[in-house]
Amino acid sequence: MVPSNLGEEMSTEVTLPPEWEDDERMNFLFSDFKENRDVNTKDWDSKIDFWTSLILKICRSRGTVCFNLQELNKIFQRKGFVPLGLGTVIRCMARCGKIQRESEFAANVDCGWVSWGFGLLLVKPLKWTFSTLLGSSGVTLEESFVVIELVKEKAAELLGVYWSSPVANCSLLSFQELQTLSSHICIDESTLCMALLQLQREKQVTVSLHEGEKIVKFSQPGQDRVSSVSDMDLGIYQLQRSERLLEVRVEALGLEAEKCKEEARVLLREGKKSQALRYLRSRKRVERKADGLNAQLENVKGILDRIANSETDKLVIQAYQAGVSALRLSLKDGTVEGAESLVDQIQELCDTQDEMNQTLAGGALNSTDADTDELEDELRSLLENSTLDRPSTLPEVPSHPLSPVRESGSLCDDLLCALPLVPQSLFNITDEELDKELSRLTLADTCMPLLFLYL
Repeated sequence: MVPSNLGEEMSTEVTLPPEWEDDERMNFLFSDFKENRDVNTKDWDSKIDFWTSLILKICRSRGTVCFNLQELNKIFQRKGFVPLGLGTVIRCMARCGKIQRESEFAANVDCGWVSWGFGLLLVKPLKWTFSTLLGSSGVTLEESFVVIELVKEKAAELLGVYWSSPVANCSLLSFQELQTLSSHICIDESTLCMALLQLQREKQVTVSLHEGEKIVKFSQPGQDRVSSVSDMDLGIYQLQRSERLLEVRVEALGLEAEKCKEEARVLLREGKKSQALRYLRSRKRVERKADGLNAQLENVKGILDRIANSETDKLVIQAYQAGVSALRLSLKDGTVEGAESLVDQIQELCDTQDEMNQTLAGGALNSTDADTDELEDELRSLLENSTLDRPSTLPEVPSHPLSPVRESGSLCDDLLCALPLVPQSLFNITDEELDKELSRLTLADTCMPLLFLYL
């Protein structure tokens, strides 16, 4: 871990790769590049890849999109030595399009950059050095470079934060408001300006000056590009700014009125009635002023509401016009006579289909009745054959009810009387089976009196 000194606000530590502790490896990486890459292509490319990835990692961890050679030398200082080939690494990154000089990056934006960017939006004026003007390939210590990959990421984050914020319904924002909104994304004003320049290059934002104040307009979700700042946008912006100022003043006057009231209460307790009355008069005066500002505030809010409603009405009217056009196109080839003819044809086809269904259903019904009669005859014959082949072995159900119990001694007689008659038909029962049945009956006769006595 090496402390970072890149900027006064940065106090975090930079995480360096594990090979940073390998002296042999770091001696090779800290050495200068050969004048000719073809001497050892592998070593050259490995050093370029190592420092390129490390520079990108350092910038991303810091949350910045710019760096210079002087800052890199401070970060990568190891045991009193600095890398000798960082200038070569920076030139290679610039040739590959991974970085770009800050001045070139800003000047390439088609937005009249000099009118608002140079020395106006940036924290530090961009350095137009002689090497830049003359096209020299050398890298100065203080010359700042922009990492293209990181500035695109910051620009996308900034646009997303604006779209998801409560101020997304404001057509224009002041630069100070945007700084507050994006403070957790852009750590400094320079980073915010680079992100705005990238968004302006992508036609997603426009920045202009109005009465000496920098104002920003973003594109809305679904729009391919941002529209120019119109007089209506400026009027709404001034109304919204007036609304915010009036709200602040009304709140301050309310606090002042409460303070006067408390002072009057304290003086009254101390017996200083005249002074207490003076504070009460001040309170009344402050409240009248607050009431006047409240009336102005309500007027401003009413105008803003009307503007918002007019925008909604405009969208509704456009939707109605689109619907009418679509309906007119859909009914272009249709007439009432044609619709009636189609309905008649459909009705005729439905009638024909119903007649066909009735015909088919009638034929199926007759054939079904015939088949049902044959099946019933066959079933009846099967039942008759089953009755003849297997005679019933069960006795007939007794036709008279059991007589009530009168005495315990006559219980056996009553049970015998209640038994059905012995069937006369042959059951193919042997004498042994009859003896066993008689024994069971005798046992039942013996046990029944005991059961009734127990009950």
